[in-house]
Amino acid sequence: MIDLAKLNIDKTWSLFLDRDGVINRRIIDQYVKTTEEFVFLPGVLEAISVFSKIFGKIIVVTNQQGIGKGIMTLGELEILHKNMVDEISKSLGRIDKIYFCPAKSEDNHPDRKPSIGMGLKAKSDFKEIHFKKCIIAGDSFSDMEFGHRLNMVKVFINDDFQLAKGKEPLVDIQFRGLIDFAEELKLVLKII
Repeated sequence: MIDLAKLNIDKTWSLFLDRDGVINRRIIDQYVKTTEEFVFLPGVLEAISVFSKIFGKIIVVTNQQGIGKGIMTLGELEILHKNMVDEISKSLGRIDKIYFCPAKSEDNHPDRKPSIGMGLKAKSDFKEIHFKKCIIAGDSFSDMEFGHRLNMVKVFINDDFQLAKGKEPLVDIQFRGLIDFAEELKLVLKII
């Protein structure tokens, strides 16, 4: 496991966040399609507010195959994301950009995590992003593989600490939720 204190995290670092299961509650075997179904996980708004003071860029990278399956529309996803960003802004947080892949898993699309397309698009849009100074926080091994392929620090968000056992080098550090990660960063960086 990695020692956050030794990373010297500052505004030159970027944070990549998965969405479902990290920012909002995942609906098992379903897709979040409406603002009513989009429920922030406990402490997430506070956590993103903390991250906004620490990281130069905060990027969301999310697979959204519900669009590819015809279960939801691009317009519905855009409404969800606008609402999410608005709520985060009200809590003094920010998201600099959201990248999503609507392709189905069987399409093997280069943007669909664990492929690195969304990361490369972010790097193209924000020249200051350097992957060795990036953290990916996600709740799946697909997120961890995405980060691994881009040489990012990989933060596994999952309350099952047995799940990541033996998964190095895919998982660098694990937290139950984004708020736990934010609280640890505040301690390490001595932020009041």
